[in-house]
Amino acid sequence: MSFPYKSVVAIVAVFAAVSSASADEYLIDTNGGHASVATKFLHQGISWLTAEFNVFEGSFVYDPDNVEASSIAISIDTTSLDSNQATRDGHILGVDYLDAENFPLATFVSKAAEDQGNGMLTLTGDITLHGVTKEIAVEVSMVGEGEIRGTPRLGFEGATTLDLRDFGYTKFGPTNMVHLLVNVEGIQQ
Repeated sequence: MSFPYKSVVAIVAVFAAVSSASADEYLIDTNGGHASVATKFLHQGISWLTAEFNVFEGSFVYDPDNVEASSIAISIDTTSLDSNQATRDGHILGVDYLDAENFPLATFVSKAAEDQGNGMLTLTGDITLHGVTKEIAVEVSMVGEGEIRGTPRLGFEGATTLDLRDFGYTKFGPTNMVHLLVNVEGIQQ
């Protein structure tokens, strides 16, 4: 995949350097299609619309013995929004909504991890969207782990809800709330 923005791998490498010695770094497997960034929002308070961002990259650090040392950094190309309806995509990507031409990049970089037990954790970090950076919390759960062709992999799902008014958006409908769901399968580096 050719990502048009600076790689976030360097950001995560900083986390890896300060994490415990047994923490492992994982590259999110976007080339194999084993990851997704999806969104869901209300259309005029009537029905749910869903979409995915088809271009993104990132990596994470995870240490099962010290979950608080875990971290993630992810970059999303907002112009890659796909709601399975081209006219709607053009409208959402336009200046009235995402304004993706002027703000083609969204990022999330975690700052802290809190172990909730049983493969659950809460990541606190900074999300930058529409040129505005806000601290948010993301509830994360481990989906599974294993090896594929001899390489260790980990899978996680993260979810959060954003009030788009916090990022300067005002036209997403009556609630201006959007749900984000991120599924990642990481390849150990």
